[in-house]
Amino acid sequence: MKILDINEITGIAALLVHAAKIDENYSEKEKMLVKNFITSYLKSEEPEKILQKAEIIETDSNQLLSFTNVIKKNSIEVKKDILEHLWKILISDNTIDQYESNLMRRICGLIYVPDKICAEIKLKLINSK
Repeated sequence: MKILDINEITGIAALLVHAAKIDENYSEKEKMLVKNFITSYLKSEEPEKILQKAEIIETDSNQLLSFTNVIKKNSIEVKKDILEHLWKILISDNTIDQYESNLMRRICGLIYVPDKICAEIKLKLINSK
């Protein structure tokens, strides 16, 4: 599994923040899930600082492409891990609306992950709740 640098982690965290905000309800639980993602890749860094930077990046950006370019270059294992973190955020409020589903389809297309793999990750998480 490729080791991601702090800038890549921050960019991916911005994508996670975008996913969390898509239903217009950015909760503390979702923030904690983003911080969990950050600490899963960067053990020594302060997740709160990276989250704050990611929130600024997400607010200033209007396209997914800049977030997904970093992910696209990684192995399928890293992509699956990131998709799992995205799904954890989207299902954290126990509902998945059309905008959230559409976001995941677009992300999967941009990072070259088949819909089947994305659906398997989603089902695994829903069934483990």
